[in-house]
Amino acid sequence: MGSAVIVDAIRTASGKGKPGGALSGVHPVDLLAAVLSQLVERNGLDPAEVEDVIGGCVTQAGEQSLNITRNAVFAAGFPESVPATTVDRQCGSSQQAATFAAQGVMAGSYDIVIAAGVESMSRAPMFSNTQGKDAYGDRIAQRYPGGLIPQGISAEIIAARWKLDRTALDEFAALSHRRAAEATASGAFDREIVPITVPSDSGERLSHSVDETVRAGTTVEGLSALKPAFEGDPAGERFPEISWSITAGNSSPLTDGASAVLIMSEAAANRLGLRPRARFHSFSVTGDDPILMLTGIIPATRKVLERGGLGIDDIDAYEVNEAFAPVPLAWLNDLAADPARLNQRGGAIALGHALGASGARLLTTMLNTLEATGGRYGLQTMCEGGGMANATIIERL
Repeated sequence: MGSAVIVDAIRTASGKGKPGGALSGVHPVDLLAAVLSQLVERNGLDPAEVEDVIGGCVTQAGEQSLNITRNAVFAAGFPESVPATTVDRQCGSSQQAATFAAQGVMAGSYDIVIAAGVESMSRAPMFSNTQGKDAYGDRIAQRYPGGLIPQGISAEIIAARWKLDRTALDEFAALSHRRAAEATASGAFDREIVPITVPSDSGERLSHSVDETVRAGTTVEGLSALKPAFEGDPAGERFPEISWSITAGNSSPLTDGASAVLIMSEAAANRLGLRPRARFHSFSVTGDDPILMLTGIIPATRKVLERGGLGIDDIDAYEVNEAFAPVPLAWLNDLAADPARLNQRGGAIALGHALGASGARLLTTMLNTLEATGGRYGLQTMCEGGGMANATIIERL
């Protein structure tokens, strides 16, 4: 097996995933096309050299339907000979895209491939792809009496079972915003964020390059005033231990964004005179309880560490997606991990969670964190709908 290396990784700055958000005026095909074109341009790569583009997207409906990644390849001006496909592993879609891309290189099927992701939650809202239809069927209802539950209720159950009170959740959320604001002010995101041209209300074309979802002034006191977001949901009545502590403030916001990673064999990078920045070290994917849903990151992490022959203390940077504050906190508890190494530049509570783009966004931020701190190994993991999780370890070169 050969090795797969990361030559470059970029992302858009986040936009609020609602009408009027910074990226809401950009068609999702054009949003993904913008990062694809900038990725090849800034590396001096002829796009005809790209053998495949694997993109992640969750709500594959409306403007995000019909294999959005292939449409973005056209929109980016790539030759028609460059194929593309779109995968859905829920929130981990673009992390899975990167895994598939790297595994293809390692197996000798590709020399040069792009992994990417996009989600415009302002233009393709969550669950718009179901059109109000039952997505589960009778057999799932028989296996899970009472049915599967919303992720917010799952987050409430995790908070209760791991004994994480409202103050702990709000403190973590405030820390996420503080770290992201400090990283923004210091220029730490400058290398990973590429500007996106967006239309303004006046018809002007503006450049968007700063995460819109980061709130530098976030405090625990301010977060404590927010009402629980899921209280009263009938699904919660099945779990009397719930204390209703999940709010909009300690959850990831609806977000628009795109991301892309240039992955090659070492031989291809050398041939093109491009410097590999990291190599893929090990991968795992796992399924877990779909009621708890968000805890799959714990067995996925244990599996990827075992496969990589590493311990948690060997990892210099962890990127654990902050879908809801209890998720990374439960992960920290069960892995006995160092909180100082977790989401050092903030996480999704501050930077946003543009579903299909988030996996490659975490990878991009983790790579840049390792380079800035001199760390060797980085581990990212992502909870996913249906009780799944991906975990990936990279090694900085």
